[in-house]
Amino acid sequence: MAAVLLLRGSARLLHAHWKVHAAGTAMVCSRAMASKTPVGFVGLGNMGNPMAKNLVKHGYPVVAYDVFPEACKEFQDSGAQVMDSPADVAERADRIITMLPSSPNAIDVYTGANGILKKVKKGSLLIDSSTIDPAISKELAKAVEKMGAVFMDAPVSGGVGAARAGNLTFMVGGVEQEFAAAKELLTCMGSNVIYCGEVGTGQAAKICNNMLLAISMIGTAEAMNLGIRLGLDPKLLAKILNMSSGRCWSSDTYNPVPGVMEGVPSANNYQGGFGTTLMAKDLGLAQISATNTKTPIPLGSLAHQMYRMMSAKGYALKDFSSVFQFLREEENL
Repeated sequence: MAAVLLLRGSARLLHAHWKVHAAGTAMVCSRAMASKTPVGFVGLGNMGNPMAKNLVKHGYPVVAYDVFPEACKEFQDSGAQVMDSPADVAERADRIITMLPSSPNAIDVYTGANGILKKVKKGSLLIDSSTIDPAISKELAKAVEKMGAVFMDAPVSGGVGAARAGNLTFMVGGVEQEFAAAKELLTCMGSNVIYCGEVGTGQAAKICNNMLLAISMIGTAEAMNLGIRLGLDPKLLAKILNMSSGRCWSSDTYNPVPGVMEGVPSANNYQGGFGTTLMAKDLGLAQISATNTKTPIPLGSLAHQMYRMMSAKGYALKDFSSVFQFLREEENL
């Protein structure tokens, strides 16, 4: 009798082990299959274009949409599918990345008449890499949740060069249990993917970063301009700054003075890169957040005013490092 019970017990253990093993195998197979399913991408601008291309390079079939047909053409030429609306993207893909210029654009793409939420599938993962108001990210997350899907904010840092090289930094906010699924895609486009907390914290980190970037770029431009007026060679001054305590990303990687570095917007009449109007927009978001939290940001506020002024004086479409050129012209008035 004891032997029979022992055999029955062994059979139950073996059956339980098989069930666990089978479940684990099914999960692995599910993940492997998910990796090969199409990924949606909405917003093929200066940043979205190279980001989507890196997904293609990593073997993901991309289903794309952009409001400007010309932005979609090269994706069609490379074999990627281009849809007629964000809703159509949602119908074809259950993992979607959006990269949009502003909060109103994000609201329209997600909740508009032809927005993602019109045809989103339950269980879909929606990752917004736009830089928008953290409060808007939270509102979108609620709307997405009502549709049975998951929303995460994942704004980026690094600029167009890093987007092309796949070296972006992603700051991710959302449900922590979904972070691994988001990271699978984001690591195809970035070298740093950092979980920041609940929805909106990714945007908060990005806003703080861009405020500091704007301040440091203005400071670098002022220092370089002063040094040049004092008779210093700009390349020599940049070399000294970059081995001294004034060194920063704006001085050693993205120098705003023409002729100091190659491969940056200042070497190409400030074309490409991160536009002045976009920097003004991000600084506006920082100003709103500072007001809401009663946080003093005197230098952030001054930077905001300077980039708004530049946008109104012909620099709107130039890279934000054109603040150096702006200062040079202002001194001649």
